[in-house]
Amino acid sequence: MGMIETLRSVLRFRPFELDPVERRLARAASIEDLRGIAKRRLPRGVFDYIDGGAEDELTLERNTAGFRALEFRPRVLRDVSDIDPSATVLGKKLPIPLILAPTGFARMADPEGELAVARSAARAELPYTLSTLSTRSIEEVASAADRVAHSRAGTPLADRRRWFQVYVWKDRDLMKDLLARARESGYEAITITVDTAVLGRRERDVRRGFTIPPKIGLGTLIDGALHPGWTWAFVNAEPIRFANVVGKHSDDGSSAVSLADHMNSQFSQSLSWSDIEWFQEAWGGPVVLKGVQTVEDARTAASLGVEAVALSNHGGRQLDGAPPPIELVAPVADAVGGDVEIYCDGGVRRGSDIVKAVALGATACMAGRAHFYALAAAGERGVDWMLDFLEAGVRQTMALTGCKSLSDATRDLLRSRSSA
Repeated sequence: MGMIETLRSVLRFRPFELDPVERRLARAASIEDLRGIAKRRLPRGVFDYIDGGAEDELTLERNTAGFRALEFRPRVLRDVSDIDPSATVLGKKLPIPLILAPTGFARMADPEGELAVARSAARAELPYTLSTLSTRSIEEVASAADRVAHSRAGTPLADRRRWFQVYVWKDRDLMKDLLARARESGYEAITITVDTAVLGRRERDVRRGFTIPPKIGLGTLIDGALHPGWTWAFVNAEPIRFANVVGKHSDDGSSAVSLADHMNSQFSQSLSWSDIEWFQEAWGGPVVLKGVQTVEDARTAASLGVEAVALSNHGGRQLDGAPPPIELVAPVADAVGGDVEIYCDGGVRRGSDIVKAVALGATACMAGRAHFYALAAAGERGVDWMLDFLEAGVRQTMALTGCKSLSDATRDLLRSRSSA
């Protein structure tokens, strides 16, 4: 009798969750877990497009390894009862120093695509950077984010934080049109991607024969059958297009295209430093250069008066052997930290990564794959979960390292394992 009473006192059965999205999120404890869920839910070619890098994927792996090579020197007895993880980016305060980086073709992960990410970012009051190659248009994303802002008391539209990422097309009239549309739709800044003179050799895509939009034929029927949820959503949604150029360009994604062929034929290989002034004049607002990978180029960017540089190797998807962004932060901060904002883009998986980047001299971090995994794993609620996870991680790391505010996070907070 005593044993039965003891069992009754300790046995607890978790109620069965009917919502499949909530069931998936209940199994996630990290962004790596979201990656695993996304891998199970997506066809192999789609997952490899999101997950893969260039050639041997050395840079892809080193982006995350660069954060792991840094360890903290935590200070104790600092009274961290009131943590302030906020940061100032382009003159406005953010809850945490995080910018959602651009990712193309988000509707391959979830039918709502960029709309879901924009709404989630708006709720978190963080900047979301819309890709030129988005599957939802400049105007659609602006409208979705503004509806969230309207629903949040005390969030004026003047504080909306959406950016537009620019891949430089050969057609400058088209570029002017895109910039004008972004300006009219209330985008705050443009992010010019400068590391795609040609597309890197992404060998996972080569092996899969991957195209945009994905083709469903004899070769993918089995894969589609193994991922029925994704396949059903894909075939029942409106066709995936390059939403920003539908009706404005002959190559708008209406038919499946090789991403490499598309970029090499449409994107300008002649882009040079002399073109940055053209963008500054055509845009008339803050300009971020994304893809800076040396101190020398950061100095040149600062001399041209851009507002920020994003230290980025395109998530390891362009030049295999490019430097991990986290390793560039300190030398670039030493060279131009007083002249431009510095964003660390690549490899962010935890709030502790964000604190490490800030301690080395970054203004903020950018994260792309993290929200792509989240979107694929659980749609908009997955992105909400991911952003909450990163904010909680920033706060926890600050408390455990003795930082009441991010101004307390300096280089003295870190050391490299190689020097330990």
